[in-house]
Amino acid sequence: MEAGERTFSRSHSLQLICILLVVCHIALVGSDVLDTSTSQREFKEFRPLYDCEQCRLRKEQVNNSATGVGNHPDEKDIDIIATYTDTSGAVRVSSVKMRDLSASWVWEKPMDSNHGQSKSSQKMEYSFQSEMGSGENVEHSTDEAYAYIAKSKNESNLYNSLMQHSRESQRAIGEANSDAELHPSALDQAKAMGHVLSIAKDQLYDCAMIAMKFRAMLQSTEENVNALKKKSAFLIQLAAKTVPKGLHCLPLQLAAEYYLQGYHKKQDIDKEKLEDPSLYHYAIFSDNVLATSVVVNSTVLHAQEPEKHVFHIVTDKLNFAAMRMWFLVNPPPKATIQVENIDDFGWLNSSYCSVLRQLESARIKEYYFKANHPSSISAGADNLKYRNPKYLSMLNHLRFYLPEVYPNLDKILFLDDDIVVQKDLTPLWSIDLQGMVNGAVETCKESFHRFDKYLNFSNPKISENFDQNACGWAFGMNIFDLKEWKRRNITGIYHHWQDMNEDRTLWKLGTLPPGLITFYNLTYPLDRGWHVLGLGYDPALNQTEIDNAAVVHYNGNYKPWLDLAVSKYKSYWSKYVMYDNPFLRLCNISE
Repeated sequence: MEAGERTFSRSHSLQLICILLVVCHIALVGSDVLDTSTSQREFKEFRPLYDCEQCRLRKEQVNNSATGVGNHPDEKDIDIIATYTDTSGAVRVSSVKMRDLSASWVWEKPMDSNHGQSKSSQKMEYSFQSEMGSGENVEHSTDEAYAYIAKSKNESNLYNSLMQHSRESQRAIGEANSDAELHPSALDQAKAMGHVLSIAKDQLYDCAMIAMKFRAMLQSTEENVNALKKKSAFLIQLAAKTVPKGLHCLPLQLAAEYYLQGYHKKQDIDKEKLEDPSLYHYAIFSDNVLATSVVVNSTVLHAQEPEKHVFHIVTDKLNFAAMRMWFLVNPPPKATIQVENIDDFGWLNSSYCSVLRQLESARIKEYYFKANHPSSISAGADNLKYRNPKYLSMLNHLRFYLPEVYPNLDKILFLDDDIVVQKDLTPLWSIDLQGMVNGAVETCKESFHRFDKYLNFSNPKISENFDQNACGWAFGMNIFDLKEWKRRNITGIYHHWQDMNEDRTLWKLGTLPPGLITFYNLTYPLDRGWHVLGLGYDPALNQTEIDNAAVVHYNGNYKPWLDLAVSKYKSYWSKYVMYDNPFLRLCNISE
């Protein structure tokens, strides 16, 4: 449930119960209770009419009981059906006896067939003044339809009573998110509110005005919900982009020790393994030290032969010292680690790399950071994701240059830094990709996650070259055949389409759309059990699929290292974090 929807439910649930109590006035059951002639009346004149001998006797019974006359216990009572929710939140249907109704009910005799006009109605008297509040001044709330009418008709006592009961109802609801969390007094408050609303209905009966007010209430409520949804989206995007204090502290501490202790003078070991195509090679491009450590730790822990696994980590200049320091002092058992700085790749320049040239342009920076992308909640939050810094990071696009980064390798497994490995991944290297370049898990289900979600098919450059119903797939765990990559000039295809999208009319942002284009008809579908996605945004994933997956992926805003994380998924990630590490303790990073 969205934050806005949860707030609406908490603040209005009791009022909706009260409205149901009013609706019960006309929810009588049984054809022998209501006179069929009432259906011919105009709606604005409709009131509960009891054109039967049984109702007349019941009216006399109630009136007599008020004057000390005995009741008739053997007389049949009238049932009214009421709908409500029990403490568990389930919808229930129950019957209410006529004798349990409030004294404000109005009894009307049928039309006199001889005179053509209704006889005078008899009302059960109720001393409204005795239940008045203090009469304090309360600002009008658009959520109170009858209070609005009472105020417009200068019925100040009734208005104050309605507002008082409304406040008491709100207090009874408190911070409850479900009926089971309501205070025991909430039901009594609902009954009291229903009683006052019943009186207001009788005194302020104006169908046209009520309908108009309810329409205004509905529109106002929809606007409030939309505003809360927009606010929620803004805050989620903001929280997703914010680096937690602990994750900001960690690379600073590591970098300081890296230079103070002279680790910058040490050389990488096992250089022969770094280019041995017979080993299992992984590519991880990240600026997040903690997240990268989890990827490596979880992979090595499940590897049957960890000494044959080589991890190639590329980070940026800002985090290079910290990343290298972490794996120098916390090397995974037997596995080989290489940490590189992307700024040391001399071949990766704007003259060769079109996306780098675009990222450095003033127009792109204007697009991502200023133009048409409001930064305040009031201005809007629809395009906040465009301003995520990852879309301006070359680390995010380096995946399209794997043969240039690792020219001597034949196959490599690409891993995102927001994944967790739960099984041995070595069988991936023995999968026959059947001439394809990319082995990935497809994400399409029925009409979801197909090409038309990511690409602009109104542009003929897209519609003439691609099938809008083609199945999408996921980055995050991909086995790439680098020999076939070079043979088919995949990087050249990427450059071609990236140049065509310089004005951003083919797709908006990210690496998945150009990935779908670049590897179109060149992707081999892996079994879904290899890669389960959605732990970063979907709290309703199949738990069995998660437990049985080789890799789980926290794609989305709810990363496991953020407070936003879905709590039931966080343990899959946190069990691979070395919380006893002195650097983590120093930065107060704990479970």
